[in-house]
Amino acid sequence: MLQQLQNIGKRGVLAMESIGRATLLLWHSVFWGGPGSAGFADLLKQIYAVGIRSLIIIVVAGFFVGMVLGLQGYNILVDFGSAAALGTMVSLTLLRELGPVVTALLFAGRAGSALTAEIGLMKATEQLSAMEMMGVDPLKRVITPRLWAGIISMPILALLFSTVGIWGGAFVAIDMLGIDDGAYWGNMQSAVEFYDDVIKGVIKSIVFGIVVTWIAVYQGYDSVPTSEGIGKATTQTVVISSLAVLGLDFVLTAVMLGGV
Repeated sequence: MLQQLQNIGKRGVLAMESIGRATLLLWHSVFWGGPGSAGFADLLKQIYAVGIRSLIIIVVAGFFVGMVLGLQGYNILVDFGSAAALGTMVSLTLLRELGPVVTALLFAGRAGSALTAEIGLMKATEQLSAMEMMGVDPLKRVITPRLWAGIISMPILALLFSTVGIWGGAFVAIDMLGIDDGAYWGNMQSAVEFYDDVIKGVIKSIVFGIVVTWIAVYQGYDSVPTSEGIGKATTQTVVISSLAVLGLDFVLTAVMLGGV
């Protein structure tokens, strides 16, 4: 029993140490400037790597999620004689919840794992140590552009996911189920509010982008410089990011709806 309590305490201490190192990394990496710091070209390169290269999976997933929402929503609403409200249901569900959350989960699996593996490999091959020997801060050179690229890319990808999802729902509702297109788009336009629905969804996606990218770069920078260590860090990035996104989604939703 005593040994189990000691193990729990040890894990708690290690977790707190990890949170402290991650916080220091974020503090030193979020600001630009310093010896050998990255430039605007490096930022654009990382936006292409984590944002543009994630477009295909985001667009395809958004379209199919919208189609599924259209089918499921129609089967529910038609029983209450409210099939014309399908556009409202699809748009609000995507803009408020599914757009930011599913995009963040896909972003963590695709871009987050790639960031962790890339930084972990740079650490294993001693590229980060070489930068320090040359007087270049590896945080400013490597971490900062990747961190900001994720923060910038995430809300844009979330908006694209929601937009494509709405069109996917329209394809099912109008072309497959025969709902009047005026009713689909008209009810949507009258129900969706710019601040309460669009802006709050963007705020969620920005928070998710900060958290997911922060976890990804930290796991890579703090990984054990071996093949096994990099693989473990990559797995932890996806798992921790997914749990963080789902937990933060509840907190943000409760705050935005005035529940807490």
